[in-house]
Parts: sequence; C-alpha cells; structure tokens
Amino acid sequence: MIEAAQRWIGTPYRHQASARGIGCDCLGLVRGVWRDLYGDEPEMPPPYQPDWAERGGEERLMAAALRHFGAAVPVSEMRVGDLLLFRWRAEMPAKHAGILADGGRFIHAYEQAAVIESALVPSWRWRIAAVFRFPEKG
Repeated sequence: MIEAAQRWIGTPYRHQASARGIGCDCLGLVRGVWRDLYGDEPEMPPPYQPDWAERGGEERLMAAALRHFGAAVPVSEMRVGDLLLFRWRAEMPAKHAGILADGGRFIHAYEQAAVIESALVPSWRWRIAAVFRFPEKG
C-alpha cells in the first residue's frame, strides 16, 4: 500500500488528473493507488470543480469511500496504509484525501505543488473526517 503511494511522490498537482509522474489531485492519487493494487477502478468520478464541496455541500467523497472501502474505522485505530479523509471546517463536507504512512506522516497531493509526504501534525489531525481501510485483495 505505502510502496504504491510512495511511487506517486513528486507527481505534479493537476486538478482531476490521475497519472503517476504526469499529474493528479488528492482523489487522483487514491484512484491511482487503487489501480496499482486492484486493477480497474470501481467507478469513475464525474467532473468536478475545485470548489465542489463549497458549492453543493454534499458528502460525495465520504459517500464514495463508504461504497468502496466499507465502514470507517475509529481515528484511534488508524494504521499505516489507511485512507484519511479531511474536512477544512466542521460544517463542510470532506474534501481532501491522503494515505497514512510510517512515522506519523501521510502522503497526499498538495494543491499547487505535487504529491508529497507530510507530517500528520495537530492542524492536520483535527481535520480528519474519517479513516478507511483499503479492502483486502481477493
């Protein structure tokens, strides 16, 4: 899981993209890791604007995670390789995603930059909206 995510580090940030080494956003990173692990994606996301969460207020990212990853696990039980969803404000839908790495760090596509590994410092930790386990490979 982590090895698959780490191969994306340095991929430039590109809204709605999901091509390792060429460009991706946070959802594109998760989609790419999914493809690396399982093959085909379970669904293609519809086109979305950068401000999609602010516009509609729907928990689209959370709903997709529930459909494809199953029930969320408690934050206290998160482990390396888990999918993390973040919300910027308590009243807003989850809008950002990353994958928990070793040493209290996570891998994510950082807007206007690239896929990076960041420390899961308190300012990130309190924004965690949900934690999901990638499904077992069948």
